[in-house]
Amino acid sequence: MSVAPQEQQPPRSSRRWRRPVDIGLRVGGGVLAVVAATLTAVLELLLAPLRVGGHLIGVAVLVAVAANIALSWFAVETVGRRWAVALPALPWVAIMVIAADRTSEGDVLLVGNWVGLTLVVGGAMTFAVMAFRSILASAPASGRY
Repeated sequence: MSVAPQEQQPPRSSRRWRRPVDIGLRVGGGVLAVVAATLTAVLELLLAPLRVGGHLIGVAVLVAVAANIALSWFAVETVGRRWAVALPALPWVAIMVIAADRTSEGDVLLVGNWVGLTLVVGGAMTFAVMAFRSILASAPASGRY
């Protein structure tokens, strides 16, 4: 006669804290995604006028695409919801719209040359593609989404 091993249950006190800690980590991940999107948008604006030998090199576009892919993935994974792609996308797009507008003094942060246009289109399309991929992804069995 063999005795089946009993499943180990975590202590009751650890179960009580699991949900608030999970929610706190999700909110923290969402906030971090928004802050990181803001910082990368500013970095991309600083890199947009970068020239080598008097020619624009467009490194800001590559940084925007790579950063926006990473930010979208990070937001969805940490928040655990498909709509979380919007968390980094909204501040990034808002900063780009503000940067493309003239100030009262006539200054423009994002000039309408090929780098500025490609930066805005490439960055926004990256968020759109990541959102589309997130929508099409099948929901995991755990029901996270």
